[in-house]
Amino acid sequence: MSRGGHAGGYTAAGRPQAYFREPDEALWAERWGLPSAAGYGEYLRAALAAGRTENGVFGAKLMWGTLDHVVARLMLVHPGLAGQDVRLLERAFGRTRFVYLRRDDVLAQAVSWLRAEQTGTWYLDNAGEAGGGAPGGRAPSYDAAGIRELIERIEEHNAAWERWFASSGVRPHQVRYEDLDADPAGVTRGILGFLGLDLPEGRAIVAGHRRQADELNTAWIERYRQE
Repeated sequence: MSRGGHAGGYTAAGRPQAYFREPDEALWAERWGLPSAAGYGEYLRAALAAGRTENGVFGAKLMWGTLDHVVARLMLVHPGLAGQDVRLLERAFGRTRFVYLRRDDVLAQAVSWLRAEQTGTWYLDNAGEAGGGAPGGRAPSYDAAGIRELIERIEEHNAAWERWFASSGVRPHQVRYEDLDADPAGVTRGILGFLGLDLPEGRAIVAGHRRQADELNTAWIERYRQE
């Protein structure tokens, strides 16, 4: 929901950020003023406060690798629910629903991912997110082996999500990246409907990110296909 649910300063579906991505936790903790000795329970409470909108809805972004990390840390807070992922998540966050975003064009996704890792820039025009624009980024350079490795990782992560949803009895709302890119407002309305949420009368849905892919991405994609 990072690209939708925003309307003239109003946010309907929480403030979803990558609060639980392990490399970014220290950045969030510093932003929230948490002491270095804070436990995960304190971190969780701070994340809930930051990611919850006025209507009580909390939103967060989870990559596949992040899910295992969150579950492992939450088990420290609620050990009695070990091995029960969905119950554990609902104990921590309340009634939980999943919006599953995936991209059909895995090659284009891998190219964007590689470029973001090289440059340290993961998004544009989103002042509220931690991570991205990281110091130490470098100029992007074509790397066929790196692209191939990321394609394999994306496919593994997609398959892992599918297995987890099936084994956990979760029926997510599925969103194709290509549909979101073509019609962010329409897709966002579908997500809000799935969540049982409405925007106030007269509000317009506005994308929160600016597209980063450009001619360089296209050139890398064509070069990879030709090779």
